[in-house]
Amino acid sequence: MSSFIVEGGHRLEGEIKIKGAKNEALQVICATLLTPEKVIISNIPQISDVRNLIILLQEMGVKVEYISPSEVSFQADDIDISYIYSDKYRKKAESLRGSVMVMGPLVTRFGRAVMPRPGGDKIGRRRLDTHFVGLSNLGASFEYNRESHTYEIEAPDGGLKGTYMLLDEASVTGTANIIMAAVLAEGQTTIYNAACEPYIQQLCKMLVRMGAKIEGIGSNLLNITGVDSLKGTDHRLLPDMIEVGSFIGMAAMTGSNLLLKDVGVADLGLMPEVFRRVGVNLIIEGNDIRIDQKEIYSIDEFIDGSIMTIADAPWPGLSPDLISIFLVVATQARGSVIIHQKMFESRLFFVDKLLDMGARIILCDPHRAVVIGAGKFNCLKATSMVSPDIRAGIAMLIAAMGAKGTSRIQNINQIDRGYENLDRRLNKLGAKIIRIEE
Repeated sequence: MSSFIVEGGHRLEGEIKIKGAKNEALQVICATLLTPEKVIISNIPQISDVRNLIILLQEMGVKVEYISPSEVSFQADDIDISYIYSDKYRKKAESLRGSVMVMGPLVTRFGRAVMPRPGGDKIGRRRLDTHFVGLSNLGASFEYNRESHTYEIEAPDGGLKGTYMLLDEASVTGTANIIMAAVLAEGQTTIYNAACEPYIQQLCKMLVRMGAKIEGIGSNLLNITGVDSLKGTDHRLLPDMIEVGSFIGMAAMTGSNLLLKDVGVADLGLMPEVFRRVGVNLIIEGNDIRIDQKEIYSIDEFIDGSIMTIADAPWPGLSPDLISIFLVVATQARGSVIIHQKMFESRLFFVDKLLDMGARIILCDPHRAVVIGAGKFNCLKATSMVSPDIRAGIAMLIAAMGAKGTSRIQNINQIDRGYENLDRRLNKLGAKIIRIEE
């Protein structure tokens, strides 16, 4: 289990370029299964979750060519559909949550798919009902194989058929799966309460360039008219908004002067404004963001004087992936804030480590915590901790960078799943992080 040894208290200085979005990459890479023609995707982050998904597609028969480390060509013209029934596929797919999005492309193009229970972050229940119900609405049937612990999905004779559906939740991956299934289904599909995050918009725009017919992109009401086939295209990923939020949090915690390059300002939603409301000195310069945090920051109150609440919400609200970062940033602010993580009931369970570091936090229940800021830099003390998931891991790293002393963070392969060469990139800016391979 690899570790980071983090010497806290060092200011960051300089500029850093934001990598491509992990969550968009997982969606559009799965979408390459929809066509036998070549699809070239650029700005791909070199992170373990994306690499593992590419390997999974390769073993399925997709021809993969690395034009550069961040630009990859995919061609799914010779798929071995029998591979999805193998133990090798099951083991790989269940270790990678992004593999759930191969369901839609496989069942709509090849008539069948197999889905083991996917892995990923241990952050509470992450049900797949939206995926299964959506595909079922299009005519797919499901059978649970108790021997292999997998769902086997089949399209009816004649393929999937378009229909109207109202999603029970605006699931991003569920919406992506249904969109990918619907573009090759017969007739018209209407998806109401669809997720409308920038990465869903990107997926839809890519599919339209491939020949799909999708109306309502950017809204929660999508109308899709099925086509017989799709062609190849080129696609460039957006910058990763969670990486943007992570670096803003690091700069705030360490009192740094940091320029974030090519952040995709138009696609950040409420994030910049919420950082400002917790007192972060954030300046938008074109498509870049500068954080120049010379003094400790102060948390706003609501207009009536009550304690501010920061909560996750569907786009353009705050992503659930940012809530852990805001919680850590608040620990050394002036003032208090309620952090409300609505979606996942285990996401705040890393708070006990922050308490060990001296943070003043009251965990009200699995979804809510009150943070009473210390009002000074380096108010936390170093400790040892284990990363349970990507976002708790990055929050722990931010805390360690802003703490007094030297901390150890174990299980950093979780952080590597979502951040490319993070220790090297931060060390160039003045951080003191040593990677220990064990």
